[in-house]
Amino acid sequence: MSGYGQNPYGPPSQPQQPPQQPGYGYPAANSAPYQGGYPAAPPVQPYGAAPYGAPMQPSNGIGTAGLVTGIIGAVCSAIVIFWYIGFILGILGIVFGAVGRGKVKRGEATNRGAATTGIVLGILGIILPVIYLVLFASAIGAAGLGSS
Repeated sequence: MSGYGQNPYGPPSQPQQPPQQPGYGYPAANSAPYQGGYPAAPPVQPYGAAPYGAPMQPSNGIGTAGLVTGIIGAVCSAIVIFWYIGFILGILGIVFGAVGRGKVKRGEATNRGAATTGIVLGILGIILPVIYLVLFASAIGAAGLGSS
């Protein structure tokens, strides 16, 4: 029968290694191309400057500020109690509107209408308190309260 030194299944064999899978990166020069999976991504284009510069965005803030201060100034001047606030905002509306119109003429802004409306409403915000003052003075003069 068999002794302890003999192998009944045959001679000992070398352990088999699993087949090598391709590694990451570039394939070896003698290897077959990979067949399957997803296609390769297209090459990435480097970032570069456009041949022409991007167009400059118009800065319409000053003309819009003239419009807003002109509106608020005209409304405050229409309310007799707030005439002094309307007078100050009317002046600011004229200044901001004029600066905004200058930017439109230089091509730096596109809101000509808003700047012009700010100027007009700013003038209205200045004129209304002056009219109130003249009417008040004439009413006092007509009543005889102004002279002693």
